[in-house]
Amino acid sequence: MGEIPEDYLEEEARHKKVAEEGGTLDLYVVRHAIAYERDAERWPDDARRPLTPKGEERFREAVKGLTSVAAPEVEVVLSSPFTRAWRTAEILAEAGWSAPVECEQLEPDYPPHKMDPVLEHYAGAASVAVVGHRPGLHELVVYYLTGASEGAEVTIKKGGVVCLRFDGTPGPGAATLRWLLTPRILRTCGG
Repeated sequence: MGEIPEDYLEEEARHKKVAEEGGTLDLYVVRHAIAYERDAERWPDDARRPLTPKGEERFREAVKGLTSVAAPEVEVVLSSPFTRAWRTAEILAEAGWSAPVECEQLEPDYPPHKMDPVLEHYAGAASVAVVGHRPGLHELVVYYLTGASEGAEVTIKKGGVVCLRFDGTPGPGAATLRWLLTPRILRTCGG
């Protein structure tokens, strides 16, 4: 793996300074890792469907890249209470991010604007992660980038992460896309 570009390091130093002054928030949008396929016989309640062992293993490898290159620590981790998302958030906590906090607004079918008051609650944090599902997370990213949950398409692979930055108050159309990393790229960065 090559060196991190100097301009990226300068931007990160600027962000850290602005965050300390209370003006910038990095939002890490994490799609849950690979879970078992839907099976009404095994999991009559789909909310209880877990990650596969391979899904856990591959996400642990991806998290090594995430924490070494992009986000070594995150102040707040909010997670859907669904088993597969919650376990994904626990793996992030095992790698040094904060322990997950349950957030029902991250369940699959909540509209993205329901996250606005949640993020307002954490306005003083420099970094917040949200762990959830498709289609909600995809719509959330589009909403914070464009101001509407439709009209653009973003795809986050299972175990993938998007970083949005807010300079000022988080809200619809106020974010800048910092990066979108697939699990494969993250695993490669983790070495």
